[in-house]
Amino acid sequence: MFAIATLLFTALSVEAQDMLARQAPVDRKMKAVDTLALKDLIHREQAASPAADLYEDWNNVYAHRATELPDSFLINLRHFCMPTPSRVVTSNFGPRWGRQHKGIDIKVYIGDSIRSAFSGKVRMVKYEPSGYGHYIVVRHNNGLETIYAHCSKIIAAENQNVRAGDVIALGGNTGRSTGSHLHFETRLCGVAINPAILFDFRNQDVVADTYLFRKNTFMAESHEANRLRGKVNGGGYTREQVLGTEEVAAATATDETPGTQQTSYHKVRKGETLFSIAQKRGITVEELCRLNRIKKTKRLKVGQLLRCS
Repeated sequence: MFAIATLLFTALSVEAQDMLARQAPVDRKMKAVDTLALKDLIHREQAASPAADLYEDWNNVYAHRATELPDSFLINLRHFCMPTPSRVVTSNFGPRWGRQHKGIDIKVYIGDSIRSAFSGKVRMVKYEPSGYGHYIVVRHNNGLETIYAHCSKIIAAENQNVRAGDVIALGGNTGRSTGSHLHFETRLCGVAINPAILFDFRNQDVVADTYLFRKNTFMAESHEANRLRGKVNGGGYTREQVLGTEEVAAATATDETPGTQQTSYHKVRKGETLFSIAQKRGITVEELCRLNRIKKTKRLKVGQLLRCS
């Protein structure tokens, strides 16, 4: 009886060892598959959010703190949203009033919607009475961080995930500000980049699908970007916004004479007509139509800008 039991145990042991031997290559193969799948997942996550390779920390203390810049970095500008539909650049990036202006100022009115330029996550919401006022900082998947300042109200919350186009704040005049506007910054590793290198507010578009950042040349690009896409003349409303691109050249010869009266504009409110606006601005309806190249039968839209002088 003992001999039979021994033989059975030996047979089972040999069979078990054979099964383990056959399973070993399968286990190694599955391990290799799992490793490849994991590597592929990591690669796809990094491709979707290259910001992970640029920033070592996540804090709600500093609006910006400069860290080591890469020699070059490809920034994906696809799937964007303009922070505001306003086409009016009132102040450029660069030297201003004896110090560096680290963003550009866009004319908005109190209560206007401010939208996230790209998808990402809100890193910081804060109020700075002597500077940014109410502001919000968003870290985006493409590696950029954007700052939206002087807001009247912040809509999004810290650590909230946002998509491009989500309303994150309302336009305002808080902090160190002389009039309602959006102060908009784009930063890489905490270092300010001229937003005009990336965004064309006058045409409500980005400059390309991608932008190749180079540490040695990005500052030199700033001046040219201001020339092409920055403030027009003394600031205020651009000729393109009011007249339309096709009419600018024809109007410039007669309306842009040096020393003439400063141009003024009126934003149409609900219930207003050409007649009521003309009365309010002290001009005739005919003059108002001439300045804006419209007919008396033109139907006005709320928020539309009309030239009044």
